[in-house]
Parts: sequence; structure tokens; C-alpha cells
Amino acid sequence: MKDNSRFETRAIHAGQEPNPDNGALMTPVYFNSTYQQISPGEPRQGYEYSRTTNPTRTVLEQNLASLEGAEWGLCYASGLAAINAIADRLVPGDHVIAGNDLYGGTYRIFMQVFARYGIEFSFIDTTQRSEVEAAFKSNTRYLYLETPSNPLLSICDIKALSELAHQRGVLCVVDNTFATPYLQQPLELGADIVVHSLTKYLGGHSDVVGGFIAGNDEKTREELAFYQNAVGGQLGPMDAFLVLRGTKTLGVRMDRHNENAMAIAKYLESQDIVDKVLYPGLESHPQFELAQRQMTRGFGGMVSFELAGDVESGRTFSNSTRYFALAESLGGVESLVEVPPLMTHASIPAEERRAAGLNDGLVRLSVGIEHVDDLLADVEQALKAVKQSCGVKS
Repeated sequence: MKDNSRFETRAIHAGQEPNPDNGALMTPVYFNSTYQQISPGEPRQGYEYSRTTNPTRTVLEQNLASLEGAEWGLCYASGLAAINAIADRLVPGDHVIAGNDLYGGTYRIFMQVFARYGIEFSFIDTTQRSEVEAAFKSNTRYLYLETPSNPLLSICDIKALSELAHQRGVLCVVDNTFATPYLQQPLELGADIVVHSLTKYLGGHSDVVGGFIAGNDEKTREELAFYQNAVGGQLGPMDAFLVLRGTKTLGVRMDRHNENAMAIAKYLESQDIVDKVLYPGLESHPQFELAQRQMTRGFGGMVSFELAGDVESGRTFSNSTRYFALAESLGGVESLVEVPPLMTHASIPAEERRAAGLNDGLVRLSVGIEHVDDLLADVEQALKAVKQSCGVKS
């Protein structure tokens, strides 16, 4: 039966019941590889081997599926393992349309792993309906979207693009990592498959690596579950427990991420040394009106901006922060800073990065939940360091 309770309530309770034997509220971590069977070929509650299913992982999958408004969910060892599982459904000769502004690891697995097997990829500006429409081919199987995208925070119209895909019998896949199900519901907007890096906001504490796929079509679930079991890309029980702990506070954390990121974005926009600020909650964002319609509770904790100067400006800024730790990844309670051309997107050729709008002076912030005044002061002093060290004039 569908749970009609509010998001924050489902985040704490969906898929979870107190232990009937002792009343324990927290789901146990089932550290076991195998299960005693009732009789040969007759497992208890469907559990035979933990590569296939594990009770802790099952609870997390039910919890996350509820948050995404999905019929089912599957958890993987990493976000890229989840993306790999989606791509495993492809065969030589298939075609995928993807955004030209997406996570470097996704680009790498598409071009350096699956392209070798005769799978074709087209990277286009998925914010432009006309470009998407023109990119479809008779062999297209996926329209793969990131929204907001990484790192330029572009917004795709999930509803409109899903309709285009469905008219052609193509599945629409949405990476919902940056928005989280708290801010955006891709399945409700028409997407067929949602993918997450659990490492980010859903885990929320920079202490776990994991991935997740959700959807409504049972045949798709069966295919993905087959590959998960055959390849062994499952999430371990301790990691599942940590993510399950993280989802309980997702709503309250995202509210603070939203507030802090908006304050940082507005401050950066007022600084002459900053050429451009990319944040969906700013009126200057090219898809601001779409973001307002599609991201129902806020605009997330990610802010990207371009500094005057070259990549050395970004290097100096990131080396000068105190509370924004210089590190890859994002979505934890602590603030992080990184320079995409040198770090997360270095695997994308420079010419392709620049053509997509990812310029050398780009800096990406994952704005945490610290006190906003401390974060603003940190950004201010780092910008002063750029002015002094790089000779950039305001």
C-alpha cells in the first residue's frame, strides 16, 4: 500500500519497523554472506546469498524508493556502479544521448568503457529542446540527463524531454544526485529511471560510498537486478546502514544547504572579481523559471562560479579557504571546494570542456551546513588571496 505520509516522515519510517522480538528501532546490520534454507532451493523470505539480497540493503532500498516515489529501488557499491548497471543493458549498435555538461566519471565510463563495445554516445546541450529532438536516432535507447548538471548547474526540462523520449520508445534516465528526492521528483515528471550517488546528500556525512537506481517498470528492475547479481556490484550492509542513518535527516539538512548556498551565491554575484555565478536559485540563471517549477523545495547546496583569470585563480582560491575543505565529492554536512578542470572533470578533454562552457577559471562549492557567516567570511578572505596572488583587479 502506498505511503501517503509527508516526505520527512517517510525519510525516517519508510521500510523500517521496530524489531518484533526486542523492539529495537534501528535496522540491524546483517553481517552475513549466506542464509540457512528451509529445504534445498527453499530460502527464508527470499534470502540466499548477500550478493543477491541482504536484509539491511533491502530496508534501504525500500526507504529510498519511497522517497523517490518509485515502485522499486536497487543499491550499488557506488554511483558509477549504478550507472554501469544502466549501461549494461545496452548492446553493440545502441545509441545514448547525454548532456555535454555532466560528471567527469560518467563521461569516462561512457567513452572509455562502453564506447569500446560499439555503443555510440552523443553529448549535447540538453537544456535545449531542439538539440535533444535533433539528436534522436533509430537506435537511441537512453536519454541521459543530469539536472542540475555537474558542474555548471544547468537545468533540463524533465517533463518535456521525457515526452520526447517516450514518443520514440526511448527511456529517460535522470541523475538526481544534486537535487535529491527532497527537492525534485523526476519519476513524477515523467522520467523512467532515477540514479543517485548515495555518497553525496543521501548519505550526507562523507563516510560512505554507494549508488542507487529507482523506477516503476518491473521488467527494467528484473534486468537491472540480474546484472547487479551477475556482476556483484551490490552495496555492503554497513554502507547500507550508514546511508539509512543519513536519509533520516535529509530534509532538515537540505533546508540548511539551500539557505547557505543561496547566501553564498548572492555574495559571489556581488563581487567584481567573479565573472559569473551559476546557481539555479539566482534570477540570473538561464533556467531560473524552470528551476522554480521543477525544484519544489529549494535549489540545493551546489554553487559554481568563474573567477577572472585562468585556472591559477581557481587554484589559489581553493588553496586559501579554511572551512571549505579542498576535496572532491560533495553533499556532506561540511563545506568543500574543488576546481573541476584540475579535479573532477580532468578526464574530459580541455577542448570539449570549454566548448560545453566549463571554463578554466571555474570553481565548484559544495556548501555545507556550518554557520553561514563563517562560510561567507571564508569566501571573502579566499577572494582577497586571489586578488593578491594572481594580480586580478576588482
